[in-house]
Amino acid sequence: MGYELVRVALLGKQALTLQIMVDRADGSLINVEDCEQISHAVSAVMDVHDPMEGAWTLEVSSAGIDRPLVRVKDWNRFAGHLTKVEMMIPIEGRRRFSGIALGADEQNARMRLDTGSEVELPLSEIRKAKLVLTDSLIDACSHMVNVLSGSETE
Repeated sequence: MGYELVRVALLGKQALTLQIMVDRADGSLINVEDCEQISHAVSAVMDVHDPMEGAWTLEVSSAGIDRPLVRVKDWNRFAGHLTKVEMMIPIEGRRRFSGIALGADEQNARMRLDTGSEVELPLSEIRKAKLVLTDSLIDACSHMVNVLSGSETE
């Protein structure tokens, strides 16, 4: 359909929400019509296969600018930007990290901490990682608006 899956999460205990975050394959911004199109396609598949018992809600959205970092390509694409990470297990005696994303390989994400030291974080042990909204992140993502509006000049 021209989209990339960023994250799928099943949230809640009583009232379940199936949350799907997507990017456009061309790097431009997701709009409401995109979310509607994806929602209809996913709903049709879910209605046929009925994988979940009981009532649930489907939520389709863009990953956004201050997005979660879940894929290796996200860590590499947004290297150089401020990131916050929460680990499932302590690394070097701590679970929370804040610093500049330096990229990732298939096993580890790398960050430069506020102290200037660098740390490798096992991707399989990351509970949450997301970009922090900063002016430099907004500037870096401004091309997404230009691609969508057709005004990109390269």
